[in-house]
Parts: sequence; C-alpha cells; structure tokens
Amino acid sequence: MFGVYFGKYLQDIGVLSDEQYCEIIEASRHARVKMGLLAVSAGYMSEAQADEVNQLQAMKDARFGDIAIEKGYLTEEQVTELLKKQGDSYLLFVQALVERNLFTLEEIQKYQNNYKKTRRLTAIDLDALKSSDIDKIIPLFTKGASAPAVVKDYIALMARNIVRFVDNKIRFEKLEKVTTYTSKFIASQSFQGDYDLFIGVGGTGNKQIGEAYAKEKFDSIDEDCLDAVCEFINVCNGLYASKVSEEDTTIDMLPPSMYTDVTTISSEGQMFVMPCFINGERADIIMCMEAKWKID
Repeated sequence: MFGVYFGKYLQDIGVLSDEQYCEIIEASRHARVKMGLLAVSAGYMSEAQADEVNQLQAMKDARFGDIAIEKGYLTEEQVTELLKKQGDSYLLFVQALVERNLFTLEEIQKYQNNYKKTRRLTAIDLDALKSSDIDKIIPLFTKGASAPAVVKDYIALMARNIVRFVDNKIRFEKLEKVTTYTSKFIASQSFQGDYDLFIGVGGTGNKQIGEAYAKEKFDSIDEDCLDAVCEFINVCNGLYASKVSEEDTTIDMLPPSMYTDVTTISSEGQMFVMPCFINGERADIIMCMEAKWKID
C-alpha cells in the first residue's frame, strides 16, 4: 500500500507521470519481489553481488537463493526469511520503478527521505505505511481530527472491508471535521439506539465500490450501483453493531438510503469525512453523530 502514497508524492513533484504511476500500480498487483532486490534491501548482499548471481542464473539452471548460498553471500536461514517477503507491496513498487529504469535504488531512497520530511512522518509512520497493515495505517490519517473513539473505530472497520472486498491498492487522506458535505452520489445507512450514527459513502468512487462488491460492471453510478454500495455499508454496519453489542451497547440499523441527485448533508453536531481514492476515483466515508444531521 505504500506504493500508492509514495507514488502520488512522486507524481506531485513531477518525476513520475500519471501513466507510469498507473502502470506500476497495476504491475505490482500480481508480481513477486525478486530475491536480489530483497537481499540488497535487507542489507545481506551488495548490488554487485546480486548482479553477479543474476548473471550466473543466465548460465545455469538454479534458483537465485541456491546460487547465493553456494557463493557464500546468503545463508539458508536468510533465504527462507527473504522468500516470505516476496509479496511485500513496498518492495514490489520499488522493483517496478527499477525494472523500468525510472529510478535507481539510491534515487528512490533520496525521494523517500524527502517524502518522509515533507509529509512530517516519523520512522514509525513510514514503517506503518510500508507494512500494508491497514490497522497501522489508518491511525496515521485519523489522528489530529478531534474525532471520538466511535468514529475512529468505525473508520478502521470500513477501511479493512474496503481492502478486503474492493481493492488493496487504495489511498486514504486525512480525516476532517466538517459541517456540510455535498455530492451527487451518496449511499447511506443510519443507526439508532444508545447513540445515533449516520454512515455514508459519497463521490464517484461509489462506482468502484459497487462494481467490486456486486462483482459486475455498471455503465454509470445509478440506483443499481448505489444499491450494491448500500449492501456493502450494511455488511460493515452489521459487523460494527455486533462488535458494540459485546460492549453492552445497543444500536439498531435503519433501512439504507441512496441519493442520485446533488445532495447536501449538514450537521450541527459532530460530522467527519475521510477521503479514500480507489483507482483514481474519490470515495468519501461520511459519519455524523448525535442525531443532528439534515439531508437536503
């Protein structure tokens, strides 16, 4: 998942084109990280040693790890460790950049350092993004918004389900506290009970969510598409209701609602929006609390 954040930064500073970014993200979906890159990234081998082993592979029918062990560059334990990391999303992104001769490893490290500095990330923040663990990533974007625990917990739950059911190459942005939100496309469902909640998804990213969840293509964001998004929200809400019931909290789900005309949600209470980008389209997770929201 780090690739979508770092790649967007490389786009923003003008060193990676939109086409290159999309191509690399798509290529990294099904690729595996090469052992040489893993070994160099882990500090077990130098680039020269990895190149030597790659050249030897062209002359003999043997795996990279076996040759590296034979040459004394790696131990069997190190090879086993590296094999477990071949699906690493960060390294897959780096590999795609290097294979296309867009950047060297040294240049990538330089840009990564600049990215960390300009985004004011700590080493722990950067490791969280590289981990692709959504439970480590989401807190980076919910902190500082003065959001109650209920909001942060629900956002994390929906984010996990977007990764599971929709796409694992998504990019979240900072959670914001707002008073109004307007969109032409909104799918939603509300809770009533010990506390009231409005949960919605707005924006053109509804098409990506609807298609992924329904497993069918929609020509446009119509009622069928939004109905699929409502089903997705209903699943998230069911999981959330089950979770809080174990904490002796009672909330009931109301029937889903959808809006296909320009609609504004306003609130005198607490209202939060968290942007999520799916294949370049923006889907906003909307949450209102305290039964003070209005829909026009």
